[in-house]
Amino acid sequence: MTLSAIPLAIRYILLSALGFSLMSTCVKTVAGYGIPVLEIIVARASISLLLSYVDVKRKGISVWGNNRPLLVARGTVGAIALLCIYYAIATLPLADATILQYTYPAYTALLALVFLGEPVKRSTLLCIFLSFAGLLIMVRPSLSGIMTELPPLSIAAALIGAFGSAVAYVLVRRLSQTEDSSVIIFYFPLIALPISLILLGNNFVIPDWDAFLGLLLVGVFTQVGQVGLTKAMAKEAAGKITSYSYIQVIFSAIFGIVFFAEVPTLWTLLGGTLIISGALINAAWKA
Repeated sequence: MTLSAIPLAIRYILLSALGFSLMSTCVKTVAGYGIPVLEIIVARASISLLLSYVDVKRKGISVWGNNRPLLVARGTVGAIALLCIYYAIATLPLADATILQYTYPAYTALLALVFLGEPVKRSTLLCIFLSFAGLLIMVRPSLSGIMTELPPLSIAAALIGAFGSAVAYVLVRRLSQTEDSSVIIFYFPLIALPISLILLGNNFVIPDWDAFLGLLLVGVFTQVGQVGLTKAMAKEAAGKITSYSYIQVIFSAIFGIVFFAEVPTLWTLLGGTLIISGALINAAWKA
């Protein structure tokens, strides 16, 4: 199969998955240097804001868009989700954090049904079932209801981040009908930067050269992921296209082994297999 035989939306979402997995690797690396999560978000937002502004001006369109309230809502939800996701990445094994985050296609499908009128097919229902079955296997709640091994706060952060991501993606799908993709991307760092600066306060840590390079790469890989995702969402139904982004789980597992010596546990492999199987069924089964 040649590259041209792969639908453009799928190529964009695969590029997005690679970009975000590299971003997550850099986030975990930088956090290991003692840089606060909020400072990482500040760096990401600053770089993304600059790159997005240049891209919008290159196209010769207004940075403010046509539907400002919805654009601001998307940026705000995305900023909150980002904080939760980065905390999970910094405190969990990379593969686990990514798999937990990637329960969002199930949320996306349900939200797309409610707010966009996109029907939930049988394949998507099976994806939702397998996703949450895999989630239960991964977190392994004990009989007393207390999560074992994986930190409960980190798990909660990952799941809140996943839900926030689903809300943001549904908003992207709605906005893509009236807004240029570059404007949609621009609003995210525009909102995330002041929020993260306020929350960071006086906790800024001056990075050394390695940490600074890592922060720079966080912003660059984020932009790659955002561009790929936004363009993919504009070309395909929200509940369907996001299932392909589960390839990020594989990327993250590989990067976790290579860079952090994090060998996935049996529970992670079993739960992740169910979640990824659900995504593949959703992508391949037309019913």
